[in-house]
Amino acid sequence: MSSIFARIIRGEIPCHKVGEDDRYLAFLDINPVRMGHTLVIPKVEVDKFFDLPADVLAGIMPFAQGVARRMAAVLPCDRIGLSVIGLEVPHAHVHLIPIDSIYDMDFSRPKVKMSNEAFAALAERIRQA
Repeated sequence: MSSIFARIIRGEIPCHKVGEDDRYLAFLDINPVRMGHTLVIPKVEVDKFFDLPADVLAGIMPFAQGVARRMAAVLPCDRIGLSVIGLEVPHAHVHLIPIDSIYDMDFSRPKVKMSNEAFAALAERIRQA
């Protein structure tokens, strides 16, 4: 069975894209710990991050770097934090989170509530940065 991320890649489930190329996709997390929380995924479906093929693993960070730079240009934060956890969805992914302190990376905190329109507007701002 395909993961929810594979279904997003195939266009079966909508997302708020902030970046895409032939190998990777970046989109806003629908349950963000901070406004702008973004997921970066490879288009190849592999469960565990360090099981990714070497070339995909090597390419995900430069792709994520470009996304993080655009995020930092439009989101008020000290920096963009990065986390690889991989327990929520069985598809390798990276979390990019705008942070001002280490506590902003706490996934047990209440999630940010945003309307679909707010997600769409934020995704557009990041894409255009």
